[in-house]
Amino acid sequence: MPLGIRRSSIRPLSSMGGYAVDPWRSVRRTVGVALSGWAAAAATAGVSYLSLRWVAVPIIVGTAMCVGFVVLLWILHRAAWIGVLSLVPGAFILFGAVQYAPEAALELRGVRESVVIVADSVDETGGDNHRFTLRTADGEELEERLTYNGDAWAPEVGDRFDVVRDPEGVVPMEQADDVDPAGRLDGLIGGLVAWTLMAVLAGRRGHVRRRRGKTDSLLLSL
Repeated sequence: MPLGIRRSSIRPLSSMGGYAVDPWRSVRRTVGVALSGWAAAAATAGVSYLSLRWVAVPIIVGTAMCVGFVVLLWILHRAAWIGVLSLVPGAFILFGAVQYAPEAALELRGVRESVVIVADSVDETGGDNHRFTLRTADGEELEERLTYNGDAWAPEVGDRFDVVRDPEGVVPMEQADDVDPAGRLDGLIGGLVAWTLMAVLAGRRGHVRRRRGKTDSLLLSL
């Protein structure tokens, strides 16, 4: 179902000073855009579940599909601002869809350990991509490293906390306080609700704009 508008589908209404635009076509466009947002979230979550070892894969897929939704919303509304605004719930959707599957796996089968950081890879390599060496309460040094990208709020050598690790070695370990699949799902659903409402608003205002003949500029239109 094309989201573009053909000039042949708009008839001038000389008596009303506007254009005749099929309202059912606008409804179909609106429903199609809203469903595309839900499909993007579902596809990202599915890819995340199928590629638990490779977090970058669902991030790439999810980013591409979220950008696709933003573009469709932009075209539906015939104005840029709502597309930009939709990036905020889009971030919640992307984060929730990418993180829900691995965190659910850790909650289901993960092993909780109390650990202390005994070494940090950046002390030797520099940069801000940390790979922490951990030692458990009974003195065992874990073979798996805890990764942390960035320096803001980064743990330091000597810090003690709990981690959850996958005994099957499929899902990377995380700090126990960060494992919250219910929270990821709530964020995902909340973002989708916001996207759906935006699609309804965009469909309504886009229909009105087309009736008024405002179909030329996607960048400057309000």
